[in-house]
Amino acid sequence: MIESELACLRDFPQLRFEALGAFASGGSDWSLPRFTFGAQSNDSIRIGIFAGIHGDEPAGTRALIEFLKLLSREPSLADDYLIHAYPICNPTGFARGTRYNHLGLDLNREFWKQTSHPEVQAIERELREQHFHGLIQLHADDTSDGIYGFVRGHTLSENLLKPALVEAAKILPRNINAQIDGFAAKDGIIYDAYEGVLAAPPQISPVPFELILETPHHAPIEKQVEALVVAMRTVLDEYRRLMAFAANL
Repeated sequence: MIESELACLRDFPQLRFEALGAFASGGSDWSLPRFTFGAQSNDSIRIGIFAGIHGDEPAGTRALIEFLKLLSREPSLADDYLIHAYPICNPTGFARGTRYNHLGLDLNREFWKQTSHPEVQAIERELREQHFHGLIQLHADDTSDGIYGFVRGHTLSENLLKPALVEAAKILPRNINAQIDGFAAKDGIIYDAYEGVLAAPPQISPVPFELILETPHHAPIEKQVEALVVAMRTVLDEYRRLMAFAANL
């Protein structure tokens, strides 16, 4: 079903499609789909949105597909933005419905470790070359009963995640535990992360904001999708507002 929805995205004239990081495995050819929305200009706010790096977390992929459809219907939502969307970052794991790729690896522990894995290499190349102002990742947590998020990078990250969680919590409860996924948390926000997760290149300048959104995996997938779409829309609205405010100081 998701594969057919991805194929349908290629019918939207506003979306530009490219297959990245082609590789072969198990007698099949694989690649990572990338959809780009918005005008390329020196003034564009460049955002990278990543989903499906764990193949057993389909809500993020579906949410990103729905978000791209929303932008195609209402392009003004992405005014000032150039969005690069990567809905399936682990194609072999996604096809199998497993967290790991075809070699049994958790790709979200392999970044910036001089890996030879083509999926990670393709994403690292994008992270180096696209010079993103912000990164958003979509995940699901089967140990959580509410939505929460991680922040990294730019000092604005926290100020973007807070309103996104407020809006998403109108659809799914927020996880307000003092410890989430083994990390200290406050109001559903974690300020640390596992080593090797998908992240901006080390020592990059300027530093992009980095947000990871985690839905409760056992919640109805339609609710997870709805909450993630609302959260992504809120991040775009908030970042545009903050940048406009900063320009007027």
